[in-house]
Amino acid sequence: MFGFKKYEMKEKTKAPNLLAARPSTKKDFSAQVFGVRKNIFFLGLVSFFNDFSSEMVQSVMPVFLTVTLGAPVFFVGLIEGVADALSSVFKLISGWISDKIGKRKKPAVFGYSLSVFTRLFLIVTTNFWQVFTLRIIDRVGKGIRNSPRDALIAESSPKEELGKSFNFHRMMDTLGATLGPLLAFLIIYNIKDGYRILFLVAFFLGLFAIGSFVFVKDTPQNKFQDQPKKSPKLDWNIFKENKKFIFVVSSLFIFGLSALPIGLILLRAKEVASIGSVPLMYFIYSLTFVIVAMPIGRLADMVGEKIIIALGFVLAFISYIGFALTSNILAIALFFVALGIYSACTDGIQRMLAAKSLHKELLATGQGFLNMALGFSSLGAGVIGGLLWTFINSQVAFFYAAIMSIIGLVLFIIISKINTK
Repeated sequence: MFGFKKYEMKEKTKAPNLLAARPSTKKDFSAQVFGVRKNIFFLGLVSFFNDFSSEMVQSVMPVFLTVTLGAPVFFVGLIEGVADALSSVFKLISGWISDKIGKRKKPAVFGYSLSVFTRLFLIVTTNFWQVFTLRIIDRVGKGIRNSPRDALIAESSPKEELGKSFNFHRMMDTLGATLGPLLAFLIIYNIKDGYRILFLVAFFLGLFAIGSFVFVKDTPQNKFQDQPKKSPKLDWNIFKENKKFIFVVSSLFIFGLSALPIGLILLRAKEVASIGSVPLMYFIYSLTFVIVAMPIGRLADMVGEKIIIALGFVLAFISYIGFALTSNILAIALFFVALGIYSACTDGIQRMLAAKSLHKELLATGQGFLNMALGFSSLGAGVIGGLLWTFINSQVAFFYAAIMSIIGLVLFIIISKINTK
């Protein structure tokens, strides 16, 4: 299908990359916890606590900014746009630095620590420009940590377990992101003006994320003990021997322009029903992702990541068309289930694809390039979709997303076939 089988066979004989060269029976990394490698489990625990903490803050931040600190509404969008753009750039830079120094764990710990400590300083903020500065630092921390962490996940997993490993990590991430807003709601509902207490609780939860790194080990392949290695310069020439990777990322970038922010999509539930249905739809979406992430990861290991990503494109198209055409809340709920499955088919599996497409010395740099491309495409989708929604209507925004999903799918299929030749 789509020429993927042929691609897989060729890659086994042609592509010299980290996964082909890495032994999968290293004693320190073969131990498993709950069905995944020990490193993968604790990296998942790191993301669980961090997203639990982060989403507690993010779920109340719009109200904290506009009501408590008196920020104008457009300022909320400005913060997120600037912060995410900076984060995307730092994902590439940190990936390159990680490859250059041969370390994964240290830059990841630094990035997580930077983000966690911003939550402590939120307690003493008195104006929205202080929040802007802290949010920038938080997102820079995210940019620093993501690429080395994703490279460490790839290096801690044998080839046949990559899909399961990446999706386990995304599952734990999403689980934390689901529980965070629930705890935030309980604090704000039961404690008058409880924002400062919420920020303090979020900070301590973030410390658990940093503490979980005690059990994470850097992979031996990154220590470069045998001989010094000359790292590639950070320019486009580093990918000249990885053209298929650039082509694949390009198709994912086009598809990413269809990926409307979940916060925007949730407003469709408000249009169809009431504002009270919004958190319920978000819960359905997140719960679906958590349930299907691991099975889909295992399926990707068996049938190939390209088939699973293509399936995700199709589910995205179906979801967007459904959101545009239906006005029934039960149907909306079903399309949020489909959207959750789509996210599980693409989120972690795209990182799996990147890990399989690159040489060892470019692993973190490649993950950074992928993360940067997806970050900017997501920003573009949010801006375009938001403008269409605001100045025309939500149906046009969803039709735009559906069309871009199909374009991304077609490009992905064509590029996959080209890469088999």
